[in-house]
Amino acid sequence: MSYNDMLKRKLESLKEWFHNNCRGRAIVAVSGGVDSSLVLYAAASSIGPERVLAVTTKSPINLEEDTAWAEKISSLLGVRHLELETDELKDPNFVKNPPNRCYFCKMNLYELMERIRGENDLMVDGLNASDLKSHRPGFYAKKKYNVRSPLAELGLTKEEIRQIAKIVGLPNWDKPSESCLASRIPYGEEVTYSKLRVVREAERVVKELAGVTQVRVRHHGVLARIEVPKTEMRKLFNEFIIDRIAQELSKLGFIYVTLDLQGYRSGSMDLVLSRKVIPIGELSKVGE
Repeated sequence: MSYNDMLKRKLESLKEWFHNNCRGRAIVAVSGGVDSSLVLYAAASSIGPERVLAVTTKSPINLEEDTAWAEKISSLLGVRHLELETDELKDPNFVKNPPNRCYFCKMNLYELMERIRGENDLMVDGLNASDLKSHRPGFYAKKKYNVRSPLAELGLTKEEIRQIAKIVGLPNWDKPSESCLASRIPYGEEVTYSKLRVVREAERVVKELAGVTQVRVRHHGVLARIEVPKTEMRKLFNEFIIDRIAQELSKLGFIYVTLDLQGYRSGSMDLVLSRKVIPIGELSKVGE
């Protein structure tokens, strides 16, 4: 069996999953990314677009372009799209930015979805098999509201999802992965509207000046740590571009502007969870 044939068989299994599991409507949490878009496609193809509802949150922690993609994909598939306004910064548990911050965000989303859920409706999301290998505290919120993840349940990986999305013609099949803006702020440091605004603007500046497709600007107080894919790092190795980025980010309040030589990697803020990080003020006590 060729690779393409294998992917097509997995797509049929995904459609069959909806046929076997959905008695009412499928309420799909759609972020605008390729994962949830493929779930939406499979649901609409399997049980019909009239039995599918796409739900997206409009929030200070989300990127406007992601919301636009969610609307575009829903319209393309003929699925009704419901945009719900939320504000996670009104939740003190989220603002404190603990390692399980995503749990509170997902609880908010699923609670809103639950309010519009009918007796036989099925709530699903775009979690995939590759996601299960990373730090995903929102998983526990899924269990409370019985949110299903067909991609993960069928063992579909991120790369397989992209290739299947390409085969079926989804226009965002190669869209770089995004995450909420709060993921740019180190755990334990308060999430504020000001920090989110600065991060959003800083990433826009780097994208426009360097022409990179993916960027994260991690907000470490007065220090900005820029992550771009290693394959695109050379785009920043230009004196004019470096100076312009530094100037623009300094206007946003950063004193130090750095490029992370390890490049972009999903969940880089989670690295501190697996090792002991010594606060600067405690360095003098090491070895005592």
